[in-house]
Amino acid sequence: MKNYKIINGTILTYGGEAMMTEEKTLYIKEGKITFEPFAQGEEYEVIDAGRKLIMPGLINMHTHAYMTMMRNYADDVPFQEWLFQRVMPVEDNLPVEAAYWTSMLGILEMIRTGTTCFTDMHMYHRQVTQAAREAGIRAYIGRGLVGEDLYQDGYSRFKQALEEKEEFQSDTLQFILSPHAIYTCSEKLLKQVDEAAGEHRMLKQIHLSESMTELNDCLNNHGKTPVQYLNDIGFLDEKTILAHCVQMQGDDLDIIRNTGATIVTNVASNAKLGNGIAPLSQMKEMGINVCVGTDGAASNNTLNMFREMGLLSLMHKAHTRDCLAIPSDYIVKAATYNGSVALHNPDIGVIREGAVADLIFLNLDAPSLFPNNNILSALCYSANGSEVESVMINGKFVMRDRQLLTIDQERVYYEVGKIVEKNL
Repeated sequence: MKNYKIINGTILTYGGEAMMTEEKTLYIKEGKITFEPFAQGEEYEVIDAGRKLIMPGLINMHTHAYMTMMRNYADDVPFQEWLFQRVMPVEDNLPVEAAYWTSMLGILEMIRTGTTCFTDMHMYHRQVTQAAREAGIRAYIGRGLVGEDLYQDGYSRFKQALEEKEEFQSDTLQFILSPHAIYTCSEKLLKQVDEAAGEHRMLKQIHLSESMTELNDCLNNHGKTPVQYLNDIGFLDEKTILAHCVQMQGDDLDIIRNTGATIVTNVASNAKLGNGIAPLSQMKEMGINVCVGTDGAASNNTLNMFREMGLLSLMHKAHTRDCLAIPSDYIVKAATYNGSVALHNPDIGVIREGAVADLIFLNLDAPSLFPNNNILSALCYSANGSEVESVMINGKFVMRDRQLLTIDQERVYYEVGKIVEKNL
């Protein structure tokens, strides 16, 4: 593995209290970050990062990467129609192997816009996993689980989830159990998933309290909110990742805080589908670990985390009518460091001694960032992803000077174009 000495760069660090920028030399040795110079005789490449910001790669904590072929396909329709009449019929008819190319397109977009790690829920065995491995991106991947019983009608998907873990788990690929939602999974199956997560030492993720329909159905069927329901069956704990959490009522946030679960907010998807705005200000005040996710391209319609970060802060300022509600440093932390907390991997999402070298290099002379009055603010309010020039994951460049090194972009476009022509 190649080693690097990176000089003259501006580095974004987080010391547990505040994010800050500083100019210092950074060393990458065997895929890890260090501030200790190389010993005499050690080989390395010198990179002059003058006028570059070097920061932890963004962590997109909720995606469906395969959905790229449905970008701008099911827009401006109600959520129930979007899901059950538009998206699901396409998913049901899509050839399994097509999801490799549509996932690769999603990964391509994420790398180009500075994401080095994503958490995915998919429907197509081995496809996003194979794409992620070939692209060299870090990922936490889960086969979507549904049904009444994990070992009967839900078993084929559960078996696929374990097979992927067995075949692909590595330094950069980890696996997560992913029951789809409380309205597609029975109470029995959710309890079985919780038990299986402990047995196989896996995290859990689930869509939760995304829409008013989900909330009202749960109240009518169980006499409690979706959060209360999951808590009462013992599903919630510090290894649980909850996507959306828009419709929070009563003691929902207290329960989430007390169990240590993580919330992934998906502001663009929630807004576009008319599901509302999550109470992020309350989550922040209560100290809940909140991460940022884009959701899939069928509902966002991008996988660009910089776009998501800007929308997240601006929409909550408008919603609360408080310009101080969600500051830029909170958003940047949520898009980087908080992901490491949720994924129980302290070596990602931060630049520090011994952390893995998942780094992105931004051009500080890009028109959107210049002049550099406040870099943290710029990352939230000014950056659009085009400023990302190079991306390093696990100590290896996957994009350098805007050139993709692990993905054939022309081939991906060609294959996805054919898939759209045949299936949409």
